[in-house]
Amino acid sequence: MAKDWDAVADVIATRMDELELTQQQLAQRAGVSLQTVRELQHNLQPRKRTPRTLQAMSSALGLHPDHLATVLSGGRPINAAVDDGAGAELLAMKAQLADLSRRLEAVEQQLRRD
Repeated sequence: MAKDWDAVADVIATRMDELELTQQQLAQRAGVSLQTVRELQHNLQPRKRTPRTLQAMSSALGLHPDHLATVLSGGRPINAAVDDGAGAELLAMKAQLADLSRRLEAVEQQLRRD
């Protein structure tokens, strides 16, 4: 099945407008680069993205973590947006915490090898 990067870009742009988020703010919330936000928001470089990137972007936008991946594959999103900014912020923080945990584990593994 074809990937619908235009639909992903539409969701991101619409949700950013709803939340009045800048690209920089979204990048910080999601723990991704500003370039990644630009590419996804405007569908500039349609290519395979890690599941973590799409999950982090979804969460930072106050959506279910699998929302963007579901849209990308042409499916119906799991649920609507989180009701308020606090919910969106909490989801973004959870995504960042999960990312930090993965990074810490990688550092610990590297230290054990050294």
